[in-house]
Amino acid sequence: MRLIRHLLILLSLGFIAIGASAAVGNPENGKEYKLLERPQSVDSGKKIEVIEFFGYFCPHCNALEPLLAEWVKKQGDNIVFKRVHVNFHGLTSQQKLYYSLEAMGKIDEFHIKVFNAYHVDRNRLQTDADVMEFVAKSGIDKQKFLDVYNSFAIQSKLSRAAQLMTAFQVDSVPMLAIDGRYITAPAMAAVTMGRVTEQAQNQAVFPVLDWLLAKVQKEKNSTAQAADPAKAVAKKK
Repeated sequence: MRLIRHLLILLSLGFIAIGASAAVGNPENGKEYKLLERPQSVDSGKKIEVIEFFGYFCPHCNALEPLLAEWVKKQGDNIVFKRVHVNFHGLTSQQKLYYSLEAMGKIDEFHIKVFNAYHVDRNRLQTDADVMEFVAKSGIDKQKFLDVYNSFAIQSKLSRAAQLMTAFQVDSVPMLAIDGRYITAPAMAAVTMGRVTEQAQNQAVFPVLDWLLAKVQKEKNSTAQAADPAKAVAKKK
């Protein structure tokens, strides 16, 4: 009985994914994604930059995280993936925690654990004391963490995050920015699907991301060919 139930769940998830992909079709500017009026500079070379604007406090970011992590993994070397922890509530402790873990090279190990601390263990991480409680339970070297947490470099990261939020017009999370020009989000990706579950919204965002990546890559290829006509001619031959 359990096996049948498990198979039915997997089948339903498959239909959700197929339905989301079919609903997306060809994404439209102003619907499934938005073209920024002022494109932002990127420094990702031949790769495509993807930024996730998120917050540990956000239940929607928490729900999206495992799916997004899997999608990023599948992209391999095609993208440069970055995160920006936002601040909507005037509390910097969660931001400082994220950027400190990132600076210490521990974000891959502890990113999900921080989400769990907030959403499962109910440690709201609203104060430095809350953050240090998490650090103590996680086995991170307390003094090394504090040195980073209170450093000027972390303050600079917070200032940079505020600048990026303004530049990318971030008013909700999770939000994803592609190549400094396009933004999308689960709710945007599913805008034409009517009232659907959060799971369906999260599934819908990945076909849009794939479409935008293909669009950007095509534009990059066209630019490269225009810059080197000889290569373009050789390619045609």
